[in-house]
Amino acid sequence: MPSAVSPVLKPAAPPQAFAGVFAGLAPHMAQLDRFLRAQLDAFEPEIRAMADYCIDTSGKRIRPALVFLSGWKGPDLVDPGLVRAAAVVELVHLATLVHDDIMDSADVRRNRSTAAREFGPTAAVLLGDSLFAHALHLATHYPTNDVCAAVSASTRRVCAGEIVQTLRRGSTDVTPADYKRIIDLKTAELFRLSCYLGAFLGGAAPGYAQASALFGRHLGIGYQIYDDLADFFGREDRIGKTLGTDLASGTLTLPLFALMDRLSESERNSLAEEIAGRRPQQPEMRLLQMRKLGVFDSVAGAIQAELAAAAAAFDEWPGHAPIPLLLKLGEVLLAQVEALRPAG
Repeated sequence: MPSAVSPVLKPAAPPQAFAGVFAGLAPHMAQLDRFLRAQLDAFEPEIRAMADYCIDTSGKRIRPALVFLSGWKGPDLVDPGLVRAAAVVELVHLATLVHDDIMDSADVRRNRSTAAREFGPTAAVLLGDSLFAHALHLATHYPTNDVCAAVSASTRRVCAGEIVQTLRRGSTDVTPADYKRIIDLKTAELFRLSCYLGAFLGGAAPGYAQASALFGRHLGIGYQIYDDLADFFGREDRIGKTLGTDLASGTLTLPLFALMDRLSESERNSLAEEIAGRRPQQPEMRLLQMRKLGVFDSVAGAIQAELAAAAAAFDEWPGHAPIPLLLKLGEVLLAQVEALRPAG
């Protein structure tokens, strides 16, 4: 029997779907912005401008949206506890972006210079650390230790995922299962945490909070696969950050796995040499091969599978008000994937 909620995921969402999903969150995001701005006073005067540079309002704010939607009570009911939790996950996320850009030698993030480019990589590492520290400080301001424990454990897992990915760079001794484990840790963990905290702090039943967490995990895996697809098929002026970093850094992602599976042995060996840094990378040629060999559809299918698993997490919880709103984010992601599809 088909799921009562699964049909909500449709690939026909328009490109402007983000605006539609987020329209109902306008009061929540406004309070989040005010809360984050108020946190600047907690940073030492010497680094306050640097923290301000990172705490901007131009991002998509997907993780805070997951907090608010998972604990949804209505468009005009903004829970201060959820605002604080949204700030916590956003600060952890911003810290990971600062560190990611250092490791990727990226120059552009959100259509402007990265913190590493602006302040230098050494200062940027410490700036990311200070954002992590303040996120954990905020997480202590709840009557229960459960929030801080969950945030600290998730932060550790995110860092573990980044460490493992860094150690595997330049190596083809990585399996698709290794790749999924890495993105589960480095990306999906914060999606999972966001959904769990929203449901938990919103007073949901423990079973529903766990279902929300599972939804977030699969959505996060799908989102990271989309991000890896965009690294090859996206345009920097549309995505808003430096692209082409995966092949350049020797990081095996699902598009590269799919390409290697379709290449002849000699071509596969040649690509392995590029990933290992033993010969110059040929990103233009690799993109042409991906287009010719159907890599896009293969990777898009993997994203759709994760979104289907995300929707299935709610099969035993029909009728809960947040569910259609959360599933709408899956539609948005599918629309983003379709926007990357090569013409013809």
